[in-house]
Order: sequence, then C-alpha cells, then structure tokens
Amino acid sequence: MQTLHWQKSTYSPDASNCVYIAATPTGTIHLRESEKPDVILTTTTPGLHVLIVGLKYHPRN
Repeated sequence: MQTLHWQKSTYSPDASNCVYIAATPTGTIHLRESEKPDVILTTTTPGLHVLIVGLKYHPRN
C-alpha cells in the first residue's frame, strides 16, 4: 500500500476543520476531512473539477 502525501486546503484556515487532498501517480484523488480522517473519498481529476464547480456556483446559505 502506498503512502499518501496529504495537503491541507488553503481555504481551511482553522486547524480543527480542514479538508485534505492527496493524489496518486495514477491520477486518483483522495479527499478527507479533519473531523473524520478515516473516511476517505476517492475521485478523478475531472470528478474533482465537477465538485469544485458545483460548490462554487451553489454555495450554502
């Protein structure tokens, strides 16, 4: 099993509420949140793009 290099999102300034991302050489993107670090979502670069665009244009109120 490979070790992932996790990076904190620059939009997560609070140390207790952070989003982390890691990529593999094969292009798989891994996402996790600091409150539940054992829960890891996986996607592809195009899938992450769709997620970001969706969040950008449909912000929470």
